Formats: sequence, C-alpha cells, structure tokens
Amino acid sequence: MYEIVKNAHSYWAYLVLLILIIAVVNALMKVFGNKEYTAKDFRISLFTLIVSHIQLLIGLILYFVSPRFNLWSELGGEVMKNSLARLYLVEHPLVNIIAVALITIGYSKHKKKLTSQAKLKPIAVFYTIALLLFLSRIPWSAWLNL
Repeated sequence: MYEIVKNAHSYWAYLVLLILIIAVVNALMKVFGNKEYTAKDFRISLFTLIVSHIQLLIGLILYFVSPRFNLWSELGGEVMKNSLARLYLVEHPLVNIIAVALITIGYSKHKKKLTSQAKLKPIAVFYTIALLLFLSRIPWSAWLNL
C-alpha cells in the first residue's frame, strides 16, 4: 500500500504544480495587465484549490503509512538532528500544509471581492506564496528520480 500511495502522491504533485503555476501566471498577468476577472479565472483558481486539497489528503495518508513515520519512535527528538528525517517528517508536511492553507485563504478572500482587480490580487498573492513554499520543500533528489 505504501508504494501505491507514494507514487500517487509523487505523480499528483506534478498536476498540482502545473495547475498552480497556471493559476499564478494567469492571476499575475491579469493583475499587472489590468484585465477583467472571468469565469475561466474562477475555474482555474477552484481547480487549483481542489487538486491541492487532494494532494494534502494523499500526503497525510502517506505520512502515516510511510516506514519513515517509525523514525519518530526510534529517534524521538533526534529526528530534528537528521536532515533527511527532518525534511520528510517535519519540514515537508508542515510547509505544504501551510501552502495549502494559503491557497484556501486566497480562494476564500477572492470570493468576497466585487471588482476584477480586487478578486485577482488575493489569488495572485496567496497562490504565489504557496507556490514558493511548495517549491522550497519538495524533496528534489527523490522526486526527480521517479
């Protein structure tokens, strides 16, 4: 089961990054181009929200079925001294949960606005920060070797 969940989490991450990059570029281009908010923008931001939440759920399942989870009982506080264990058990999950929360906040804030620019700015800001957080905590060495 672990391998299936791990592969699902890894491959779904490509979709999340692709959709998130599309959402960020779209929002930034429209903000700086002073363009109107359209139904397409709504769909892109909503789809980004959905795929990122699915990724979070897959990641939470993976966290608890992973053999690495046993390092908590084996190493205890020493997890923080081991950079690889710290990445997988603390940094990656925590930063990515924060990133998904930022996507959720950006989406929620944009729904309450009435004008195009006011709708696009929260998406541009919160989704961009989320993208940077995602990119900062991807275990690149393992991820690119799929």
